[in-house]
Amino acid sequence: MKKNIILFGAGGHSYSCIDVIESLNNYKIVGLVDNKKKKNTKILNYKILGGDNNIKYYKKLSKNVLISIGQILDSQKRKKMFIELKKKGFSFPKLISPLSFVSKYSKIGEGTIIMHGVKIMAGASIGKNCIINTNSIIEHNSSVGDFCHISTGAILNGNTVVKKNTFIGSNTTIKENLVIGENCIIGMGLSIKKNVRKRSLLK
Repeated sequence: MKKNIILFGAGGHSYSCIDVIESLNNYKIVGLVDNKKKKNTKILNYKILGGDNNIKYYKKLSKNVLISIGQILDSQKRKKMFIELKKKGFSFPKLISPLSFVSKYSKIGEGTIIMHGVKIMAGASIGKNCIINTNSIIEHNSSVGDFCHISTGAILNGNTVVKKNTFIGSNTTIKENLVIGENCIIGMGLSIKKNVRKRSLLK
């Protein structure tokens, strides 16, 4: 029997999230919550339930939620929403595309979504409420902190550490054994060969 789930956020990222959830075949999306979308309009045939001012009603529909807003410049919106919904008693299942490879020797935190084509190797650790986006690679013994977004096609080579609240851009490659600090924004298509300090912006 499928479990109900509600998505918080109905922007572009929600389309990819819906794709993953449908491919899992063990959750039923009962709708999306978004302050900027008109109630009862649809995203990929799923209704907008309303804004975030009706939490008690949403909890009656489902205790399972996914934060389906994207993250590039700032992790705080996703982080704040996660903390607030957690306090209200919602659950955050980890969602792993069947079209990805996730080693049984890896760890995935609550509320994290693993998109299609991802490879997560043995000894890797992913924190809570992360986006591990399409075709990215997290190599052996690497770790990704809470509230991070590893974007499409990014590669974290062995023993890489990415600390919390950080964004790694599409097709960026990080050399093995490096540390990327907290709250960093690493642009797309870069080759990172040195440690990156906390709150750095690399374009």
